[in-house]
Formats: sequence, structure tokens, C-alpha cells
Amino acid sequence: MIRNVGGLDRVVRGVLGSWLLVVAVAALLDGERTKAVTAALAGGGLLVNYLTCFCGGNALFGLDTTTTESAADRGSVD
Repeated sequence: MIRNVGGLDRVVRGVLGSWLLVVAVAALLDGERTKAVTAALAGGGLLVNYLTCFCGGNALFGLDTTTTESAADRGSVD
């Protein structure tokens, strides 16, 4: 599988995914099943992106956050 998630994008997905799973558990304990399921699905999806370094949405739109080359690395001159 081609990697298209990296750097800060990957870290943010991991943190938000974990936070959404905590929200899902809290909502479930509060008796709000719809919110719990929604948060669990969103959090689980973000954690899968974090673990596999792949996002279908990024692939669909041609986004790749794994490369962080600076202009000097690419040979560009201002």
C-alpha cells in the first residue's frame, strides 16, 4: 500500500483518533449510543490512517503529506 500520510498530519490523526475513542466511551457510559457510535467510527478511521500511513481521501484528491522537502532540497532558487 502506498503511504500518503506522514509528518504532522499523521500525529494529528493519532491524537484526534484517540480522543474520539475516549469521547465514544464517555458517550456510551452516558447512554448516548448514536454519539458513541459516530465518535467510535470517526476515531477508529483516523487511527487506521495513523497506523497504516494511508488515507483514501488523500489518495482520491492526490494529496501526499509524507514528503516535506524544502525549496533548497528540490533545487529551487528564489
